[in-house]
Amino acid sequence: MTNPTKKPALIAYAVTDTGDEGKSFFNRIGVAWANSKGGYKIILAATPVNGEILLLPPKDKDED
Repeated sequence: MTNPTKKPALIAYAVTDTGDEGKSFFNRIGVAWANSKGGYKIILAATPVNGEILLLPPKDKDED
């Protein structure tokens, strides 16, 4: 079972192209934690319409 107090290893995003000079909108839709077998447990709050999910490491609060 995942410890909800532990910081996730990855954040799941649905990315939408705005059509404005290559800019994109990143919508956070879930999180992922590493497991003991080398995989990840992913919990999603939403599913992107295009079926594409981007996983990125979380940013430190000090980063912009």
